[in-house]
Amino acid sequence: MADAIDLVSAFFLKLCLTNMLEESPVKFDDCVAHAIRLLYENNVSGAAIIDPADSASKKSVDRDIGFIEFSSMVLWSLEEIDKVRAASKEGNHGFFDMLEKNSQIGQTKIIELTKSFLWEPFFPAHEDDTLFHVLLLFTKHDKLNVIPVIESSNSSIVGFITLHAVIQLLLQSSGLEWFDEIAEKSLSGYGLMNAAGVVSVFSDQSLADALHVLWDKQLDGVPVVDRRSGTLVGCVRRSDIYLLLEDDSLFIHRKTFAVEEFIKVRDATNDQRRNRCTETEAPPAGLLRMKNARFLRLSYPAILRKSDSLKKTMEIMAASMRESGFLIGDGGRHEGMVTLRDVILPFSPPSMDSRVDGGSFFTSVLNQVGCHVNDGVMIRNR
Repeated sequence: MADAIDLVSAFFLKLCLTNMLEESPVKFDDCVAHAIRLLYENNVSGAAIIDPADSASKKSVDRDIGFIEFSSMVLWSLEEIDKVRAASKEGNHGFFDMLEKNSQIGQTKIIELTKSFLWEPFFPAHEDDTLFHVLLLFTKHDKLNVIPVIESSNSSIVGFITLHAVIQLLLQSSGLEWFDEIAEKSLSGYGLMNAAGVVSVFSDQSLADALHVLWDKQLDGVPVVDRRSGTLVGCVRRSDIYLLLEDDSLFIHRKTFAVEEFIKVRDATNDQRRNRCTETEAPPAGLLRMKNARFLRLSYPAILRKSDSLKKTMEIMAASMRESGFLIGDGGRHEGMVTLRDVILPFSPPSMDSRVDGGSFFTSVLNQVGCHVNDGVMIRNR
């Protein structure tokens, strides 16, 4: 069992690490407009936030104070724009022009976004840390979607670990008794049925409605269903948001543009980009890119059924590179959603704030290495 936990040491960097935006880091005193443009122009979906004061002499653990996502900044900006422009016409202005015209939004400092809880906490892992340590971080901190990995010698960031990378790594243990004991159970057996309720938008609602749901519910993707039949017709994802900056007309007409029409435009755009792409090798699971060849091939949402095993669910979500999968019932009706975090919860260590028990695997491993978990903290036995 201990060998299974230490599997990370052999596969960690190959499967999990993603390149960071080192040349142009986001500083906590940067303005929102600058930070969005920086990530957009570098095709990066997120970056570490640094304290620029004496940054050259500081270690990463002292200098880096958080992680911020491109999509979160854009969604926050859209919400603020809608507030100030509710009583007036926006005109034919693109996203960046709108931020410039509304300086109280575009010039907002990154550090001020803490009031909206846009930052993800900065909890790094080391290159030689184990899967067990990573699962502890992801399951204890429910707002944590990315874990920075730091080099032991100088504490500099060498990459990031995403939930997708953890799924890929867990699947490496397929066939082992401890993994199969957990993974062969069905989704219904674990109760992973979107306990918060079914969230969706109708296909004839506006793109702005879908974007608001993404922000309001803090979702990675919102399912789009037919109003009459209730069947799933597609989804709008956070990873689609860059298109509003790429095509001004989508931003300008977002309040009148139907979601189903946006899906068609998105898929057509991705098809064109895919055809031009020369990449022949799929990128690593944790790649923090807004646009890449593998992702562009995957326009349809990940479809799940209650009878699917946890392992099958993991394989579907890993292959689709989706942050969430949609549960489909009889007649193709949308019945709920399962996220990557839901999927790793059954593998989570004991004594964590999760909806399912971590099982005997981690308890046994802890006993073997002389540790226990108390109030979500791993403690070494004396």
